[in-house]
Amino acid sequence: MLPQPTVDPVSSTTAQAVVIPTTRAAARSLRRPRVTAYALLAPSAVFLLGFTYWPVVQVLAGSLTVHVFGGIAHWGVGNFSRLLADPHFTRAVQNNLIYAAGTIVPSLLLALALALGLRETTRLNATLRTLLVLPLLIPLVAAASLFVFIFLPGAGLLDYYLARLGPPFVHWAQTNWLGNPSLALGSIIAITVWKNTGYYMLFFLAGLAGIPQELLDAARIDGAGAWARLRHVTLPLLGPTLAFVLVIAVLNALTQVDHVVVMTQGGPSDSTMLLLYYIYQQAAQNYDIGLASAATVVTVAVLFVLSVVSLHSLERGIHYEA
Repeated sequence: MLPQPTVDPVSSTTAQAVVIPTTRAAARSLRRPRVTAYALLAPSAVFLLGFTYWPVVQVLAGSLTVHVFGGIAHWGVGNFSRLLADPHFTRAVQNNLIYAAGTIVPSLLLALALALGLRETTRLNATLRTLLVLPLLIPLVAAASLFVFIFLPGAGLLDYYLARLGPPFVHWAQTNWLGNPSLALGSIIAITVWKNTGYYMLFFLAGLAGIPQELLDAARIDGAGAWARLRHVTLPLLGPTLAFVLVIAVLNALTQVDHVVVMTQGGPSDSTMLLLYYIYQQAAQNYDIGLASAATVVTVAVLFVLSVVSLHSLERGIHYEA
């Protein structure tokens, strides 16, 4: 029969006394980094609450607060009713739809074409990439000021070079590009395409760099031409990148307004009135906070829906491993 081990009650009690303080010390050591993390995050949280979430709450409250001249403000949806009945808001929505279609489609097509053409890494391609990305480094306000001089009637660079091209273009040399209601929005679209194409090209270059080369080589061996490889290999694998860039392009189409403020201020005859400039005009010029808040809520809701739909399509896109 094996001998049973003996346990000293004194040493057992001592061991428990040693273990308990050690466990408490470990708990305190675990709590200390958590408190330190909260203390480090507290300043950022204060600024986030003060400058992000609190303004959101104020906008929501302002959109539901109806001010009556000579009466007491009350809660309701009267601001949204006035917004939908405002013809200037309707015109801003129409202009923004045209502006979005006129900037997103050409910018993405040009960016994709340039990315495909400059995909190979050579010294010439590197130089061309740098030149195409340069507009990204220029602030939109500075770019708008530059284009005001370019579009100057009769004396701008555009009219000067149109006059130099010969008789077919001479009648365009005295065009008031920013003062003509039928041309002003097109001029705003032109500067936006010039500004954003290089930016979107960078994303497409990154997406093309992630496509496995062996897939393209296999398609070439199977006899697929350049168009077939683009349609059946490159574009499907570039789907997630395209969806991501589309989200950014939609956000830019609804949030970029600096060039409108500098170049046209919504005119002439509301031909360049975009949603964000309409909000600015109602809040800063007409002092109609309720109408501006309602327009902001509607715009943010549209942005949220478009972003969710685009990101959902992004998640359902084709993913691959190199």
